[in-house]
Amino acid sequence: MKEINFYKYNRIFGIIAGLFSFVIFSLTVEPTASYWDCAEYISTSAKLQIGHPPGAPLFQMLGAIFSILAFDVTQIAYAVNMMSVTSSALTIMFLFWSISLIAKEILKVKEIVKVSEAIKIFGSSFLGSITFTFTDSFWYNAVEAEVYAMATLILALLFWLGLKWVDDFGKVRSDKWLILISFVVGLSFGVHFMGLLALPSIGLLYYFKKYSEFNIKKFVLANIISVSILLFIFKLLLPSTLSLFGNLEVFFVNDLGLPFNSGTIFTAVLLVSIFYYGLSYTSKKKLYWLNTTILCLTFVFVGFSSWLMLPIRSNANTVINENAPTDARSLLAYYNLEQYPDTYLLSM
Repeated sequence: MKEINFYKYNRIFGIIAGLFSFVIFSLTVEPTASYWDCAEYISTSAKLQIGHPPGAPLFQMLGAIFSILAFDVTQIAYAVNMMSVTSSALTIMFLFWSISLIAKEILKVKEIVKVSEAIKIFGSSFLGSITFTFTDSFWYNAVEAEVYAMATLILALLFWLGLKWVDDFGKVRSDKWLILISFVVGLSFGVHFMGLLALPSIGLLYYFKKYSEFNIKKFVLANIISVSILLFIFKLLLPSTLSLFGNLEVFFVNDLGLPFNSGTIFTAVLLVSIFYYGLSYTSKKKLYWLNTTILCLTFVFVGFSSWLMLPIRSNANTVINENAPTDARSLLAYYNLEQYPDTYLLSM
């Protein structure tokens, strides 16, 4: 029976699925602003202004690029809406590739597959991805300027990167996928925090790849570790870093009498130095896993650097400047949603 290369046709069919959904969303995209947060996102994207907390600086910077492509000022809303169309089409493409990798693992086939196996894999991938194209909530998000379309793209991209990581287990430099995952995690903070929800699923992918037999204790432990990593990044790593910037800024200005932003500059140099010497030391001592961990943290911060747009543009006194996050302390309050009332999961 004739055999084909899985990865070659997987790329082709995935792009076809993405193009199909792009056409569908383009035909149904909102011609102007929808009557909720979309109008704010369009305005803040077109002029790089500051929207409501916790902000979406990466979304707004990419939206600024799309707004530049508008032929006329009356088409800016349409152009920014098309960013969601593009994001959603890419989501379908990565969803196709994720389903095909899972189906390939279920059928236990390698790079070269039989035509009958290819029909099963690519048929199920088309069915799953195209069905998701027409789901209610996803379609609504795909045709208007809201962060959820791009956040869904980040979710799909992270899960696909996790599948590529476990698919390359045992190969040289397979952890390059882990570093790329870390970078995308950092980028997700510039769009919407829901992108982080892919992390527990990546942890489970690692568990099922590493352990062929199911063990309830190891399964529970894998879940705990995955959620702990999520909470560490979301609730400890980045808020603590912003807090460090804010506290040292106050100390340098109020206690030492130095100019404004001196504490911020010192903290930035301090963090860069720590990462540089950490990577240099672990490389010389051949501490592979520690070096990889520091690299991952470094790329989380590189992705998170899109947040620098907020204080930069806030200090420019833009027309829309919600909460005015002009410095490190106000940026931390912006990140922590301090303007909103406290919410509790288990009590009123």
